[in-house]
Amino acid sequence: MTDEKSNAEAYWAANLRLIAGCLVVWALVSYGCAILLRPLLAGIPVGGTDLGFWFAQQGSILTFIGLIFFYAWKMNRLDKKFGLGE
Repeated sequence: MTDEKSNAEAYWAANLRLIAGCLVVWALVSYGCAILLRPLLAGIPVGGTDLGFWFAQQGSILTFIGLIFFYAWKMNRLDKKFGLGE
């Protein structure tokens, strides 16, 4: 019973680290690049507009979609590592 409990605690700790890492990346891209760093990115042209506007409109959405696939991939590996795979 103790071994199962420690295994479950390690699994959830790894899961929470993964979630926290994804949230940090999301926050840096969404808030950092799109809002806080917008004046610094304003002079870099991308697709007919500046890079700050691109991050605010498309970049944050594409990053979020990428994070969804990354999270699913990492969770599948984590599940297999802890013997919870399909």
